[in-house]
Amino acid sequence: MADDALVVFTPSGRRGRFPLGTDLLAAARSLGVDLDSVCGGRAICGRCRVRIGEGAFAKHGIASAADHVDAEGEAEARCRVRRGIDPPFRLGCQAALRGDVVADVPPEAQVHRQVVRKRPDEREIAVDPVVRLHYVEVEEPDIATPSGDLERLIEALATQWKLGELTALEADSALLPTLQTTLRAGDWKVTAAVREGRRIVALWPGLRERALGAAVDIGSTTVAAHLTDLATGEVVAAAGAMNPQIRFGEDLMSRVSYSMMNPGGAAEMTAAVRACLADLLAEVAAEAGADASDILEVAIVGNPVMHHLFLGIDPVELGGAPFALALADAFEAPARSLDLALAPGAMLYALPCIAGHVGADAAAVALAEGPHLGDEMTLIVDVGTNAEILLGNRGRLLACSSPTGPAFEGAQISAGQRAAPGAIERVRIDRETLEARYRVVGVEAWSDDAGFAEATRRTGITGICGSGIIEAIAEMFLAGILGADGVIDGAMAARSERIEADGRTFSYRLADGPPEIRVTQNDIRAIQLAKGALYAGARLLMDRMAVETVDRVVLAGAFGSHIDPLHAMVLGMIPDCAPDKVTAAGNAAGTGARIALVNRALRREVEELARGIEKVETAVAADFQAHFVAAMAFPHGTAPYPNLARAVRLPEAKASATGDRPRRRRRGGRT
Repeated sequence: MADDALVVFTPSGRRGRFPLGTDLLAAARSLGVDLDSVCGGRAICGRCRVRIGEGAFAKHGIASAADHVDAEGEAEARCRVRRGIDPPFRLGCQAALRGDVVADVPPEAQVHRQVVRKRPDEREIAVDPVVRLHYVEVEEPDIATPSGDLERLIEALATQWKLGELTALEADSALLPTLQTTLRAGDWKVTAAVREGRRIVALWPGLRERALGAAVDIGSTTVAAHLTDLATGEVVAAAGAMNPQIRFGEDLMSRVSYSMMNPGGAAEMTAAVRACLADLLAEVAAEAGADASDILEVAIVGNPVMHHLFLGIDPVELGGAPFALALADAFEAPARSLDLALAPGAMLYALPCIAGHVGADAAAVALAEGPHLGDEMTLIVDVGTNAEILLGNRGRLLACSSPTGPAFEGAQISAGQRAAPGAIERVRIDRETLEARYRVVGVEAWSDDAGFAEATRRTGITGICGSGIIEAIAEMFLAGILGADGVIDGAMAARSERIEADGRTFSYRLADGPPEIRVTQNDIRAIQLAKGALYAGARLLMDRMAVETVDRVVLAGAFGSHIDPLHAMVLGMIPDCAPDKVTAAGNAAGTGARIALVNRALRREVEELARGIEKVETAVAADFQAHFVAAMAFPHGTAPYPNLARAVRLPEAKASATGDRPRRRRRGGRT
């Protein structure tokens, strides 16, 4: 009997041989198959479902699914019941190979279907790039006065551009193999890219007028690259991709755990994200009519785990107190040392991290939004699986992270999914009839508009994404379907057939299907836990700042940009604030990376800014728990919301219904 088995994944067609006993999730990771996993292979999330092929497989005569993989165990059986997974689907993390197999990855389990929404926003940026182009005419070699081609190039730059007066000019060693060819191809007329006035990093024959750099935001979910003209600050091309590390675990702590439990796991994740970025940079360069080898500089941001993994640092120390960073200050390295094939001497600049769970992305947000430049007490919330929160003004700036978990992005939600075509993203519920109408990603029409059915025929109604579940629960509360404690009022079933018994609790049927999209009591509880952690982090900073209110709230990040500010306040995700003072900043981290890319003076500013931000650690703060419990109510158990009350009619308080007792969320989004 063979010691290994052939696995073929469809629809990708990727295949490989693996030792018997290898689970299909591990095989998918090895082959680069986009098989989703939220829990990191613990049979909890149910995302890594696959359909095992029936019938004969090639010449081996395997006749039934039972012959392909191990039988279902207790953990998988529990997950199947809890997640409503019907046969013939199996969990890839539990289905271990017994023989050759074809495994079909259904659309809902494919990471690459998800829509990436990170785009650069418009902002005026003073341009003072670290790399500049210099066209020179180099003296040809003369047998009577022998000297090297490099020395004559440096002399031309010094003479014609006054470079090297303060610091001696030098050339990156990667230029040397092609130096003579380039000089002769240009008939001794070349354009040199010089970094910080002292290092030649690229050379082209003839006149070169466009210098390109890339600003990159490596998020735990998506990677976004903005190709920028270094001379003008203009974004000439942009692209995004799902972070392939999702295969190893969706939240940050799942990836840290993967590194802990799998020898070489950190290196795997490093290689995956570097390859992803290399592909993205090639894509944006091609879109701009250039080549990746034309990119001279990269500025990069990310949360501490993403930052460390990209730089090749095992993030294991970030998995527990004191959450020690290996590197906090800004960091520069040759792009080629990070597996990026760009211009010969291209450099990568990583913005500084603030603390163990407040990363370079938060520093970039601070640079982009500038709370330290004004007098307004500004709260900035970068909403994600591990929310990063800033509070302050020119006098003082505080920061913390809060473990909200992946519920805001559709995970832990019964019909949850990411923002892909067909996902419900906007919801309104009539206060009288309790009927719902909704919009889905990719379609402008609402569900009660003529033409909606035709517009959604191709995508269908597939689930509900983060912004949709936030609006659905907020609307349920405003309509009186939910009490302030977050419990669905079963008595409301007399008013609407959409409110139905669901075991010992009730659910609200949002869409009739197929498939039916429901908001369950467990869904509401998951959002309560996430929003409670988010609010508690903000309130903790307000306590340290000794303020009861804030003047301005900024929702940052790709997801934050799609949250309706009023619904966010109805849920109590953020403290009370005048609605017109709650704004979305778009991908502020990406904007901060662009600023650092094209303005070298502001690199020094963000480095000084990061060093001066005071970090508050929620994991050990004694009052975090009290704030968290109070924040479970809608919009809050005790805090007043006068601005919200003026903007929307809040329901009258109902008697508290019985519900499960809230527990504090642990780091990494688990309860």
